Amino acid sequence: MSQRITIDPVSRIEGHAKITLHLDDAGRVAEARLHITEFRGFEQFCVGRPLWEMAGITARICGICPVSHVLASARAGDQILAVDVPPAAQKLRRLMNLAQIVQSHALSFFHLSAPDLLLGMDADPARRNILGLAAAEPELARGGIRLRQLGQQIIEALGGRKVHPAWAVPGGVRSALAPEPRDAARARLPEARATALAAIERFKGLIGNYRDEARAFGDFPSLFMALVAPDGSWEHHDGSLRFVDEAGRIVADIPPQRYQELIAEQSEPWSYMKFPYFRPRGYPAGIYRVGPLARLNVCSHMGTPLADAELRLFRELGAGAVTSSFFYHYARLIEILAALERIELLLDDPDISGAGSMIRARSEVNRLEGVGVSEAPRGTLFHHYTVDEHGLIKSLNLVIASGQNNLAMNKTVAQIAQGCIMKGYISEGALNRIEAGVRAYDPCLSCATHALGEMPMVVTLLGSDGAVLDEVSR
Repeated sequence: MSQRITIDPVSRIEGHAKITLHLDDAGRVAEARLHITEFRGFEQFCVGRPLWEMAGITARICGICPVSHVLASARAGDQILAVDVPPAAQKLRRLMNLAQIVQSHALSFFHLSAPDLLLGMDADPARRNILGLAAAEPELARGGIRLRQLGQQIIEALGGRKVHPAWAVPGGVRSALAPEPRDAARARLPEARATALAAIERFKGLIGNYRDEARAFGDFPSLFMALVAPDGSWEHHDGSLRFVDEAGRIVADIPPQRYQELIAEQSEPWSYMKFPYFRPRGYPAGIYRVGPLARLNVCSHMGTPLADAELRLFRELGAGAVTSSFFYHYARLIEILAALERIELLLDDPDISGAGSMIRARSEVNRLEGVGVSEAPRGTLFHHYTVDEHGLIKSLNLVIASGQNNLAMNKTVAQIAQGCIMKGYISEGALNRIEAGVRAYDPCLSCATHALGEMPMVVTLLGSDGAVLDEVSR
């Protein structure tokens, strides 16, 4: 008799999802599916809107990483206007994206995943959350909150608000950074750097306790994709699009505007999220991963001293690429450190205060198509627009980072479930490990913000006739 386990909703992620585990007659997991149950529709209702509105509209896709959409949209607009963005505006855009990486990664690690890592995967779910972490590790929890505040502070200083700043525009940005908030952010950097370094040391000290999870949380061969700078270093806002394999070998390296030569998208009837794949290998063999783990696997070096030292240690975890998705956490912390180092350099650059610097190039529509690419916290983000001669959107394709990890997340869920579920029984620890495997990717599934409160979880085991065989709830 075939059986099915449903996990609905998956907790401590951004958005709404459920998991179904399909069991064979022996009660072993035969198939796992991560269902994305929301439908957003931006690619339809934005048709007909003026190009110049798109950055502000698409920022509303997400309440956690709106900066990523603002920047990718503005970059698509740059191409359609065929302008050279002034250097000062490029630096300001980079500064905002680095702040976005800091605040989002801090939220992911300290608020969503640290309760599992520091309190234990099998800890009581009533205390295995940010409030329980604050009680057990007050200094670490406070440091994580303040680290996120720094990122938000810089975003607000640049864009006028922490969430959905309609600041980057085709051709540049609306405003520079005033001296007072620049100095306030600079003053907080030593504390932020100390928090990041302390969190990295804590995580490295925990690796020995989580060897089983490192082997089960999405440890499989795949491709990895990210932007890289011309010298091969870590990049987050420009450069070329590079794929490497599990051995660390470069498979492809192309301008990101040609992404459709290598990336295709598949749909499945049980999910609203698309399944991108590496076109030359076909579906689903063309599985690839994006985000912090991919960026550290793809780059040759970080380009800043503290992060480069950590990258060398990180790479000792793999023969070639680091293939376990459990180490997304470690990669995320190294990226926070790299972002803080680069923020410090930019805050010392006189261009960002706008004194005598141009921050926007203006033009009319000169091309009918543009592709904007930026590294969002969760991975490479594409905004692909076509317009008419008046700049009205005719079509758009948004290739979201979490979607590009869709195949990998499904594979991870199956790998974890096959190792910890036998004969249809799912323990609290097994349930949390399945969810934690998804949380390692920090998926962002809608324009959702985090909220504290009760996160109901019901797991129902059904027989082939639809009868409820067992049910476990939180």
